[in-house]
Amino acid sequence: MNYRPALNIPPVVKNLILVNVLFFVVTFVMEKMGTNLYTVFGLHFPLSDKFKLHQVFTHMFMHGGITHIFFNMFALYMFGRVLESVWGPKRFLTFFLVTGVGAAVLHSFVNFIEYQSLVSKMSAEQIAYVKEVGTQIWSEGKNFSEPLSGKLNILLNTPTVGASGAVFGILLGFGMLFPNTELMLLFPPIPIKAKYFVMGYGALELYLGFAQPGSNVAHFAHLGGMLFGYFMIRYWQKHSNKFY
Repeated sequence: MNYRPALNIPPVVKNLILVNVLFFVVTFVMEKMGTNLYTVFGLHFPLSDKFKLHQVFTHMFMHGGITHIFFNMFALYMFGRVLESVWGPKRFLTFFLVTGVGAAVLHSFVNFIEYQSLVSKMSAEQIAYVKEVGTQIWSEGKNFSEPLSGKLNILLNTPTVGASGAVFGILLGFGMLFPNTELMLLFPPIPIKAKYFVMGYGALELYLGFAQPGSNVAHFAHLGGMLFGYFMIRYWQKHSNKFY
C-alpha cells in the first residue's frame, strides 16, 4: 500500500517549511545564548532606528512560538501544495513572496497612520525623549508610564514576525481557484465552501483590525496578504493565455 502521495510535498512548499523551521530553531538557540534575532530579522516600523530594508522579506520566516509556526506551516502545507501543483514552483514562490511583502506594506502603512496620530498629540521634546531612551528601557523590559510615550515606544520597538500575511494570501488564492471546494471547520465541525470561508475570514480580520488596534495580532498584515494576492491573481487572469 502506497502512502506517498499524501506526503509528496512540492519543492517550494517543502523548502519554505524547512527554511521557516530552521529560522525558528536558530532563533531559539541564539536567544538562549543571549542574541535576539527578532531585532535583526523581524519587521520594525520604517521610522524606527531598528528598521532595515531586508526585514520586509525576512520577517515572514520568523515566528513567535510553537503554536504560531505550527498553524502557519500547516496552512502552507494544506493549501500551498495545491496552488503550487496548479501554478508551478516559480509562480507559486513569486506569489508567496509578493503577498508576504504586501502584508508588510499594508501593516506598515496602518502603523504610520497610528504614528502620525500619536505624535500629533505629543510635544517635540516628548518625541525626542522617547527616541533617545526608549530602546534602552525597552531592552530592560520596561516602558514609559505616560500613555502616549508608552504607545509610541511600543510602535518603535516591537517587531512583527510570521508568514501569516503570505499564508492568508495563499488562502485567498485557494478560495479564488477552488471556490466551491468544501472545507471542514474545526469549531464548529461543519463543512463550508472555500469562497465563503475566505470571505468570512477576511471580514473578521477587517473587523478585528479596527476593533482591536495595537493588538498582538497583525490583522492588517493578514489583509495585506489577501489584498495583494487578489490583485496578483486578477493580473495573471488578465494577462495569461491560460490560467487555471
